Amino acid sequence: MRFLFIVPFFIFSFFSHQAQDTVYARSIIKKLTSKEFFGRGYLNNGLDGAAKYISGELTRLKAKPLFETGYFQWFDFNVNTFPDKISLKINNKLLKPGEDYIISPESAGLKGKFKLDKKDSVTYISSSGTVPLVVSLKKKLTFGVATQAADYCSVELLNNKIVGEISTAEINIQNKVLTKYINKNVCAFIEGKEKSDSMIVYSAHYDHLGGLGKKVYFPGANDNASGVSVLFNLIKYYTKYPPKYKTVFVFFAGEEAGLLGSKYFVDNKTLDLSKVKFLINLDLLGTGDEGIMVVNGTIHQKQFELLNLINSEKKLVAEIKKRGKAHNSDHYWFTEANVPCFFIYTLGGVKAYHDIYDVEKTLPLTDYVDVFKLIVEFVSKL
Repeated sequence: MRFLFIVPFFIFSFFSHQAQDTVYARSIIKKLTSKEFFGRGYLNNGLDGAAKYISGELTRLKAKPLFETGYFQWFDFNVNTFPDKISLKINNKLLKPGEDYIISPESAGLKGKFKLDKKDSVTYISSSGTVPLVVSLKKKLTFGVATQAADYCSVELLNNKIVGEISTAEINIQNKVLTKYINKNVCAFIEGKEKSDSMIVYSAHYDHLGGLGKKVYFPGANDNASGVSVLFNLIKYYTKYPPKYKTVFVFFAGEEAGLLGSKYFVDNKTLDLSKVKFLINLDLLGTGDEGIMVVNGTIHQKQFELLNLINSEKKLVAEIKKRGKAHNSDHYWFTEANVPCFFIYTLGGVKAYHDIYDVEKTLPLTDYVDVFKLIVEFVSKL
């Protein structure tokens, strides 16, 4: 009887702990995707607010600052923004920003009513304004970040919002290039049990796309509040179970603007990269229905085989796919500096990406716990 009591209690405790991991993850994701941080970008102090929130959470979790001055590594770059109220009418129909259209991030400002000429089946242009206007029909709206303004104004319009040919556009868009906008990489570490000077590094970018005008913002739940939440769960785990090696956690800014935070980190020799035993960069960790992708999996075959072996034994994720070198996230500059690293992201599930629909409430966290287990087990066996 005693044995029968203990086993269910153990099982209950185990699954309660796993549930708590996702509860904590959701609390992080919900906070980072809130209007308070306005898309973690360059309007309404969104990025700065997110950096302060992350540093506060690191303090609460008792992770040590990487620098003598604290958690922050400052750097700057220019960024094109659209801070004021925006409006667009196509064929005299008023459209909703974010839902019906977006402004291409490099666009210059433009105001007026213009006749549009059809260039091809999906493109309309006008050259009668202060800068050329280009209206493009798209199946999906995908926003981004630009570090400079172009000499034209480009609007992407969802192709099912207008019936028939486009003839006129009435537009009011003002852009502002913010020069030397201050960004912060947020960096912490946990001491290792061994005296070895080898390091494990985990990274995830916390910046996103910011906003469009005064009301519309891009929440960035999967991209990449999900990855940030995994880093926090890793810090909680290693605080309870101290790692073998010194373990560094880097929350990068500037990823969406061209991997600028990680480039600054590597170029300025923030760490002795020769001491990095392995780096794992995490992005888009909110799904997992179809498994995970491992960038650099074809480069680091031995480590990829280890990852697969663990997954085969533990039956964690549906499939581990691999690809080669790619300039698609913050691992890239470390790869260029000959640091062994993987970039891991989940596959399948929700399709929201760089749009207003990447929100916490629809993010399933399908394989969140299993991916977490796989990563921790992999690093423990390196």
